[in-house]
Amino acid sequence: MQQHIVRLFLITILATPAFAQDPVKLLVDRLELEKYKATIKGLTQFGDRREGTERNRRAIDWIEQQLKSYGCINTERLTYNYRPEARSRANLPPNTAAGGGRPRGVRVPTGVNTDPVKQRNAKLRELNREPSVPGPREEVYCTKIGVTHPEEMYILGAHMDGHGWGEAANDDGSGTALVMEVARVLSSPDVETDRSIRFILWNNEESGLNGARSYVDQRRNLQGKEDPPGSERYPEPRWLGMVQHDMMLFDHGMPRPDGTLSKEQRPEADVNIEFQINSKMAAESQSLAWVFEKANEKYATDYPASVGSHMTNTDSTPFQDLVPSISLRENERGTQIGNGWDPQWHQPSDLYATYSDKDFRLGLNAAQTTLAAIAQLAGARLASGRGQTSATAP
Repeated sequence: MQQHIVRLFLITILATPAFAQDPVKLLVDRLELEKYKATIKGLTQFGDRREGTERNRRAIDWIEQQLKSYGCINTERLTYNYRPEARSRANLPPNTAAGGGRPRGVRVPTGVNTDPVKQRNAKLRELNREPSVPGPREEVYCTKIGVTHPEEMYILGAHMDGHGWGEAANDDGSGTALVMEVARVLSSPDVETDRSIRFILWNNEESGLNGARSYVDQRRNLQGKEDPPGSERYPEPRWLGMVQHDMMLFDHGMPRPDGTLSKEQRPEADVNIEFQINSKMAAESQSLAWVFEKANEKYATDYPASVGSHMTNTDSTPFQDLVPSISLRENERGTQIGNGWDPQWHQPSDLYATYSDKDFRLGLNAAQTTLAAIAQLAGARLASGRGQTSATAP
C-alpha cells in the first residue's frame, strides 16, 4: 500500500500532460462554489441535526435522496444501537486528548453550548428543541464501483450530526457538503474509476465517534470478500485509505490578546491535512497526506495546503491503526480549534449566514484538493474519452 501511494506521489510530480486534456482538471472544474454553498444551505434546514432526533433522521433521508439524484444510486445504511456511556476522551476538547499537539499562542476557552436561550432565532430554537435519546441509529453511504479493481476502496467521510443550538453549518455541514459534492462529480455517468470509492456521512460523531466506530466494528472483517463467492461483487472492498473532512470554512487566524478574531478570512488561510504521528500506520498516512498536498498545489484555485502530524478527535481516528488515514479541515484540530481559533465551534453562531464567500471558498478548495487526489489514487477518467490519459499511470 505504501509503495502504491509513493508511486502515485511521484507520478503527480513527473507527469506533465497538456493541462487542457488532464482528466483530473476536467473533473475538478465541475466543482462550483454556488453548488457547494447550496448543499450546506440544504443541510441547515434541519438545524443542528443532533443524533437521536427526528431532525437527524430527516437529514439522513435528505442526504440519501441527494446522493441518489447525483447518480450514486447504490445507497446503503449502516445501523447500530447507541447507548451513552461515561463521557469518553474522544469527545473532550481536542487539546486534552493524546496526540493533539502542544497548544501555542493565544488560548480562548471553548465548550459546547447547552443553553437554548443563547439561540436568539426562535424558529431555530424550536427546531433544535427535541433532545437526543438513546436507541437505534443509522448512517448513509454510497459507493462508486471500480471498473478494474472493485475489490479495493478509498473511503471519503464527514459527520452529518452537530450540536450547540445552531445550524452546524461548519461543524460539519461544510465537510458533509464537500463529500456530497465530490460524490456528485464522480457519480456522473461519464466518469469511471479503476478502484472503488465510498462516500459516507457518519452519525454520532459528537457523542464520541460512535458511528465511525460502529462501521469499523461491523465491516473491518468483511474487507475484500466476494458475496456471493465468484460474483466479483465486494460489499466491503479492501480499504486503501480513509479521508475525513471535519470543519472546512473558518481560518481567520489566532485570537487577539483580548480574545477577539478578525471578521475576514485571512489571506494566508490554508487547508490543513493531518495524520496521526502516534498511529500504527503513521508512515503510510503521511505518504497519503503528501499526495493530497501535491494535488492541492496543482489543482486548488485559491488556498494552499499544509501537512501536520496531530490528527485527533474525528471520525478517521477509529481507522488510523488499520489503514492510511488523514483528515482535512480549516485549522489544526488540537492546537488551534481546540484552543478557540473558531468561535462558532459548537455554538449558536454556527449558522450559514455567519460565513462569507471567502469562507465558503476555503471549503471549495478543500473539495478541489480531495477530488484531485482521489481521482489520481482511484484512477478516474471520463468514459467518453477512453483514448485519453487516465488520472493514474497504467
